[in-house]
Amino acid sequence: MAPKNLRPKKGRLLISKPYLHDPYFKRSVVLLTEHNKEGSVGFILNKQVDLNIGEAIEEFPEFESKLFLGGPVEKDSLYYIHTMGDTISDSVQIAKGIYWGGNFEVLKVLIENKKIKQSELKFFMGYSGWSSDQLAHELKNDSWIVADINKTDIINELPENLWANLLRGMGKDYAVLANFPEHPSLN
Repeated sequence: MAPKNLRPKKGRLLISKPYLHDPYFKRSVVLLTEHNKEGSVGFILNKQVDLNIGEAIEEFPEFESKLFLGGPVEKDSLYYIHTMGDTISDSVQIAKGIYWGGNFEVLKVLIENKKIKQSELKFFMGYSGWSSDQLAHELKNDSWIVADINKTDIINELPENLWANLLRGMGKDYAVLANFPEHPSLN
């Protein structure tokens, strides 16, 4: 279903237009976790790095989960989204069934006790951030499509397919963008 002039807000997606060539945001899908008059914060959902969470954090319980580059801000900090709700205390609900952060020690205990699955959690190095008018300016310059989320897409979709599949799922006007060549000058 195609978005109809959706505005950014907490719990929505930013899908980059295919001609956005910023190295961080090229063909990216960003989940907005905050959006207010001070600015916006989110995490890139489809930029996986070749590093497991256990390789990035010492004394982390064994858990098979790749890290994602959440964005260019504070890349030495760890963030996570999940579907565990109040099971992880101090979590912030972003959208129905999607939560941000929470008590990290509780998370580690849940992982140690095998009470959380890889399909319920995504880790990020860094985040994406926009000042108060920056995102509005980028939207005016036609860099992003604002879309509603589907919990399954956010956590379970293969990262390399997420951008194109979301565009294709929004109807034929957007599906053509999913097929836009990465390097048009080579065609």
